[in-house]
Amino acid sequence: MEITKIVLKSGKDQSLLRFHPWVFSGAIKKIYGNINDGDTVKVYDNKDNFLGIGHYQIGSIAVRILSFTDQEINAEFWENQIIKAIEFRKKLGFFDNKNNNVFRLVHAEGDMLPGLIIDYYNGNVVMQLHSVGMYKNIETIVETLKKVLGDDLKSIYNKSDKTLPHKAKININNGYLYKESKNNIITEYGYKFKIDWIDGQKTGFFIDQRENRKLLEKYSKNKNVLNVFGYTGGFSVYALGGGAKLVHSVDSSAKAIDITNENVNLNFKDTTNHKAFAVDAFEFLKNIDDKYDVIILDPPAFAKHHKVLHKALQGYKKINTRAFEQIKKGGILFTFSCSQVVSKENFRNTVFTAAAISKRNVKILHQLHQPVDHPINIYHPESEYLKGLVLYVE
Repeated sequence: MEITKIVLKSGKDQSLLRFHPWVFSGAIKKIYGNINDGDTVKVYDNKDNFLGIGHYQIGSIAVRILSFTDQEINAEFWENQIIKAIEFRKKLGFFDNKNNNVFRLVHAEGDMLPGLIIDYYNGNVVMQLHSVGMYKNIETIVETLKKVLGDDLKSIYNKSDKTLPHKAKININNGYLYKESKNNIITEYGYKFKIDWIDGQKTGFFIDQRENRKLLEKYSKNKNVLNVFGYTGGFSVYALGGGAKLVHSVDSSAKAIDITNENVNLNFKDTTNHKAFAVDAFEFLKNIDDKYDVIILDPPAFAKHHKVLHKALQGYKKINTRAFEQIKKGGILFTFSCSQVVSKENFRNTVFTAAAISKRNVKILHQLHQPVDHPINIYHPESEYLKGLVLYVE
């Protein structure tokens, strides 16, 4: 089958020459032939020089580049790319560590597979497809995972009903694509966690906060710790493991709070040092006085596209201001943004503004981002989506 050709406007080839994997719709001069959402297309400059091959999609990001080499996107391509991603994790020791059997297996643009997220939970693989092109290749991807992972694979679950673009009008049901598994207890740095990849957020767990949770452990000894937007209690478990005197977990989801309590009990049976609250985070932070030595703010993405960026930054400013105003003197604030459209500069300036409003003297202890199994493509700065600061508040 002949592949559709896309030609860019003069001068619009520069980002691809710098290996940025996105082509925006406004850069396109002409499309030759019929084209459908998810089709594989070849991209050329205005002088007919090949630039890249990728998946076409209706929307602002019109093409996501799979390769800057003119090659066929076939079963061999998928196998090679997924093997590269797995070998990268093996070199980092993720398949050999019994104290840590959960990690990201494929990280979209970070592994030059834009639109594809795959997380590994102790042999159970959870996939999220973010593009129609990836959806059209789902069977090949599943067969490749079965072949490449072999005995390390227990099940494959597809959780893409909310991640595929709405304009595509694809009716997809979440479900197992290979075997089924009830073994949903994983180990991270020796701690046990129950993962709900069927009904939980994302693929079931925020794997990207692993190293930041480990850092929190070091700051928790004999401290009163507040974990806001706590989801299923990852930071809370590490705080307890670090010797916290008191840990409070807050999330608006009653189900998340139930799993938080289960996770705490998995690791610290019958502890009296932890309490969880199913309440709105902003309401909870209104009147906490100076009860807490350590506060973690890990909200969901306030902004998923640029149209709501200003509103999102106001949300970050509001919640960080409350934390600055009420944290104990000498307290430690862990604060994060997981919004891709919020740049490091935007986030840092917003947190600085919140600090200034609170009139507290603040020092930066750490500047954080996602871990190595969520690789940042140096040519694609947008892949560094997780931003974090650890701050000392005088």
